[in-house]
Amino acid sequence: MNFFSSDFKLGILGGGQLGKMLLYETRKFDIQTYVLDPSDEAPCAIGCNKFYQGSLTDFDTVYEFGKKVDVLTFEIEMVNIEALERLEQEGVKVYPSPTTLKQIQNKGFQKDFYTRHNIPTAPYKRFATLAELKGHLESDRDVTFPFIWKSAEFGYDGNGVKVIRKAADLDGLPDAECISEEMIAFKNELAVIVSRSASGAIETYPVVEMEFHPEANQVEYVICPARIPEEISQKARQVALEVSRRFDHVGLLAVEMFQTQDDEILVNEVAPRPHNSGHYSIEASYTSQFENHIRAILDLPLGNTNSKLAGIMVNLVGAEGFSGNVKYENIEQILDIPGVTPHIYGKKQTRPFRKMGHVTIVNEDMAKARSIAETVKNTIKVVSE
Repeated sequence: MNFFSSDFKLGILGGGQLGKMLLYETRKFDIQTYVLDPSDEAPCAIGCNKFYQGSLTDFDTVYEFGKKVDVLTFEIEMVNIEALERLEQEGVKVYPSPTTLKQIQNKGFQKDFYTRHNIPTAPYKRFATLAELKGHLESDRDVTFPFIWKSAEFGYDGNGVKVIRKAADLDGLPDAECISEEMIAFKNELAVIVSRSASGAIETYPVVEMEFHPEANQVEYVICPARIPEEISQKARQVALEVSRRFDHVGLLAVEMFQTQDDEILVNEVAPRPHNSGHYSIEASYTSQFENHIRAILDLPLGNTNSKLAGIMVNLVGAEGFSGNVKYENIEQILDIPGVTPHIYGKKQTRPFRKMGHVTIVNEDMAKARSIAETVKNTIKVVSE
């Protein structure tokens, strides 16, 4: 099939920043793109060939949109799976498949999947409601403090995850399906992105190290390559490849992991799409994660996943205490630093901890890159007018 400068149409469910960065690559290759998103101010709206406003969870909306395209992918997991299944039955290629998405969309199903396939993960318990979890705590069964509470569905960007140190910490959480997960003593939080094509070709990106904001539970820095011994890096990549093989996905799979104090690798969770942990690859890699997602779902040869330079990504999030029309303070100062590239997502309204963009720092020296990243983090501010 001719994808380039042709009548071929690629559909993307979700028009946020991940979709916008996918459009960098479709524009480069002159691939037609259709995008569906609930917001008329979605970052993708100005970059695709055709933009449709509508719900990603409504069967009819997703189904009618999918019939307009030849291949359908997504940049967010919160989409209507039944519509994807119907489209797939009718001949639309959906990547990753609804079967893969079903195993991942619900975090309880995802944890069960790891258990069935002997993939190492933190011990956990599933609960149909928050009330059921509270009942277990009151009867001293199965769950002990402290633990991690996770919403089974609809969690993102630090939402839907909370450290529970006492029963009162559960107050105010949604009374919905959830899991309790044993807290793991770990040295590092790591991630590996696996790219797998429709014909089964597979590549992994280098292991990255993630540093989190202590209050927002969001990634502040992504460091590539991770500052870990080579044997740990190889172990993490092998675990990621096994997870990829078991999910049998097409496209990207971001595998988040813990390196324990005993140097074991435990899988935390996965995302079947481009991921925050791979944004550094736009500047630092021979082939960005976004280009390789396009290559994989169109069954084109996968690109080189190696890094050209050390790369660090700094997330730009809304500053605490600011909501309203966004303003980026001191952006000119960071533009004056060699090897620094800001990416502004196009969201007009800021609020505390909302992801508004990211900055990539590349350098031949990792220590220098990390130092510059700290300077960038302390210089640019996302505030409101």
